[in-house]
Amino acid sequence: MDRLDGVALVTGGGRGIGANIARELADAGMRVAVSARTRDQVEEVARDIGGLAVVANVSERADVERMVRDVEAQLGPIDLLVANAGRNVSEPSAWEIDPGEWWNVLEVNVLGVYLCCGAVIPGMLERGGGRIVITGSGSAYLPSSGGTAYSASKAAVWRFGNVLAEQLKGRVPVFVISPGLVRTEMTQGAPDDAPWTPPECAPRLVRALASGRFDRLSGRYLHAERDPPEKLEERLETILAEDLNTIRLQR
Repeated sequence: MDRLDGVALVTGGGRGIGANIARELADAGMRVAVSARTRDQVEEVARDIGGLAVVANVSERADVERMVRDVEAQLGPIDLLVANAGRNVSEPSAWEIDPGEWWNVLEVNVLGVYLCCGAVIPGMLERGGGRIVITGSGSAYLPSSGGTAYSASKAAVWRFGNVLAEQLKGRVPVFVISPGLVRTEMTQGAPDDAPWTPPECAPRLVRALASGRFDRLSGRYLHAERDPPEKLEERLETILAEDLNTIRLQR
């Protein structure tokens, strides 16, 4: 397993996938800050990993800027941003959901990613390095996968990360990953026979991406279960040569 150093900030790190990623990065040797809106959750995870807890709402610019300042003041410059914070909402049909609830999903899932990236990128560019991992979802491209708010937000997040990677090419690698269908509070409604993904897959992938071994795959869409580090090693040249692991319009 890759040994790492430096500082990582994991948003949405108080539970579920984010908490598991934070634990994996801490185990790898990084100094890890976990952020979420619920103080008890982030403080518990931070205690478990010897990290830093920061309470923040990623959809509020002032909160995000304060969060980054606090992390860098206490741990040092951020080397890895894991923009994982997200939410879903029960949506029986698009026209029946409250518009404010619908829009808040995009505020957290899309605006939150944008604000967090915008807050760390200037420092990364000034220091000449850093990496960004954004949590996407198969809902961005799979048919009949969830409600309109969540699916639209994850499609936007994929495209944002893809274009951002191009803008930062050769300077700050950007990856969008799908953690797969993991048993968390957000997926409680899924049936028992759903294609569940082992919870360790996403943390292992993020750890590998943080190592720098796969910087040439910046801008690609990586699936935690189908693109584990050992397979990425084997497929790296093929992915680049055949333009794989991306979402394209086919005619």
